[in-house]
Amino acid sequence: MSKSPSFFRNHGLSLMMFGCFLFFLTGQILTGRHELNDELGKRGERALALGEYVRSAHFLEVTAENWESEFFQMFVYVFATAFLYQKGSAESKDPRKKHAHHCVEKGPVPADAPWPVKRGGWVLFVYEHSLSLAFFGMFLVAFALHAHGGQRHYNQERLADGESLVTVWQYLGSSRFWFESFQNWQSEFLAIGSMVVLTIFLREKNSPESKEVETPHWENEED
Repeated sequence: MSKSPSFFRNHGLSLMMFGCFLFFLTGQILTGRHELNDELGKRGERALALGEYVRSAHFLEVTAENWESEFFQMFVYVFATAFLYQKGSAESKDPRKKHAHHCVEKGPVPADAPWPVKRGGWVLFVYEHSLSLAFFGMFLVAFALHAHGGQRHYNQERLADGESLVTVWQYLGSSRFWFESFQNWQSEFLAIGSMVVLTIFLREKNSPESKEVETPHWENEED
């Protein structure tokens, strides 16, 4: 009797990704605190302890600003790939094939199907779009945190310069807020666009993000 794969084998990819996330987040916290404390020292202000820095506007702004762009990219990508095509890309369905819309309500539902599939109705409708909705929801949360943290950090700078404070809405209307957002958004779409196009011509053996090595460039490979 063959042994089933271990927990780490079954979940190695997600464990590695979240492990990298925690490692680099720790690095961001340590180096970000060092950078901010250098700035505070030049202004004659006291340095922040580690716990104070994690609660600071500086940390919240830069962290949420990056999360915002990542979640926005994934929302648009997941949603767009449901309707749009790229001939030859491993990231796209084949534009030459007719793709039927799955309608589980008209056929038999497997016994081990997820609960929303069995429930049907509006619950199923939401579940059918739950991936893009989840990314959009996380984008909105990160967007709000970016606005909140950015406004606090901006006001701290303005206060040090003897200028009047701004509200969150005023900060949302500032060029600074949108510069912070656009500089991240453009890089995310450059990266995902490069992924779409490069998978037409390049390969990575054994990766599900790549077509098989022998597949012609302009063929879309689908299960």
